[in-house]
Amino acid sequence: MTPLRKACGLTFVVAGTLHFLVPKRYEAIMPPYIPAHREMVLASGVAEVAGGLAVLTPGLEGPARWGLLALLAAVFPANVWMATNPDDIRGLPAQLPRWTLWARLPLQLAFGALVVKATETD
Repeated sequence: MTPLRKACGLTFVVAGTLHFLVPKRYEAIMPPYIPAHREMVLASGVAEVAGGLAVLTPGLEGPARWGLLALLAAVFPANVWMATNPDDIRGLPAQLPRWTLWARLPLQLAFGALVVKATETD
């Protein structure tokens, strides 16, 4: 297993675990038009942990790739909403530079590229 695959898998496992440890942070960035914020945060946490574990499991590279890419696409609207509505985000530090919220958007593409590269098979 390559170091990139390990890093990718662990990144998603840790990120998914945070959905259970600090769910209110994730709920705060959910667009108001999406129902059941708590349930969606927990479901996305499960999906991230499962995807990360799949990345780390030989033979599950394909499902891991497509599952995590779908997850990244599914959470993208929350990142757009956060960038365009920072005043509506509860708990967002006032001193946080607003450009960092916009920087998250291309970062999603970088995570997608990481998933693709990490799940390549020989």
